[in-house]
Amino acid sequence: MAGTAGMANEKPQLAILGAGIFVRNQYIPRLAEISHLFNLKAIWSRTEESARRAVENASKYFPGVLCKWGVKGLDEIIHDDSIPGVAVVLAGHTQVDISLRLLKAGKHVLQEKPAAASASELETALARYKAICANLSDQPIWAVAENYRFEPAFVESKKLIAEIGDMMSVQVIVEGSMNSSNPYFSSTWRRNYTGGFILDMGVHFIAGLRMLVGCEVDSVSAMTTHVDPDLPPPDNLSSLFQLENGCSGVFVMVVSSRSPQILWRVVGLKGTVQIERGHIDGQHGYLVLFFSADGQRKSSFYPFSGVDAELKTFIHDVSQATRKKGSDYEVEPRLSFLEGARDVAILDAMLESGSKQGALVQVKKF
Repeated sequence: MAGTAGMANEKPQLAILGAGIFVRNQYIPRLAEISHLFNLKAIWSRTEESARRAVENASKYFPGVLCKWGVKGLDEIIHDDSIPGVAVVLAGHTQVDISLRLLKAGKHVLQEKPAAASASELETALARYKAICANLSDQPIWAVAENYRFEPAFVESKKLIAEIGDMMSVQVIVEGSMNSSNPYFSSTWRRNYTGGFILDMGVHFIAGLRMLVGCEVDSVSAMTTHVDPDLPPPDNLSSLFQLENGCSGVFVMVVSSRSPQILWRVVGLKGTVQIERGHIDGQHGYLVLFFSADGQRKSSFYPFSGVDAELKTFIHDVSQATRKKGSDYEVEPRLSFLEGARDVAILDAMLESGSKQGALVQVKKF
């Protein structure tokens, strides 16, 4: 890519596509904490008004950030060789096409979850990505921002799983709180998205499940219902699943409950590991419980920090890729598009099974 040679020893320049709630409330504050690692060159939105609002917010931390909007602004970012990395934080149904345009231009992309809307869309996207990589000497990174793989609670719990012996049962219980007080409740694209809030929210909990058990889900059987008229269908899902290691489990998701609760529980021959969402001393995070074979109970609390960790990791990977052009470099596998694709594939199979009154569905392998 022309113009990047002089940047080899400099901080990488990034752009953000999107200026919505998550950019303003999460991306900008989290990136401000690690501003010594990169330069934020531009923020783009479809409309000038929303782009200016986000830039005004960001300029407190990134004084030189440029405001871009519309078709012209997007083209300018795509063709700006001084920007090697772009965060795509847009409506779910537009992200894949825009990510692929950026990748084709040689940009490294961190795309917000979900990776895509369905298994068939994932297949098409991965085929296009493969074709892009075949035509470029330096392979652009396509990462998906699924922050649960970076949460310390899951990183530490994964180590504890080795101590519980053969798995006997896995439970994932999600009773969400997607009601009118939630800032994402009125989001138009989530309401019109395939699978509704189940898919958009659910990839988080599937990512946590896959991280914890350390193997893939092989097949599922699910029932779905639509109860709350204020939510798009379906808003409830109950699924049996079988892991490749032979263990079975249940995944239950209620999009909006009056008594929210989120937990993962893995029962083994020699012990049990449980992760439960909650807060201690005003900090939101996860309580990890470990029950050993001798009846001992240990607990640890880990505050949320997954978004910070994944952004830091992406910036590190972009720096590496820019510095080592033409040579091999290690990319963090937890960020890969493939990981995000595998999360979506499981929910896609569950939703398909639900539409077939619980028929057994094999999960598409990626």
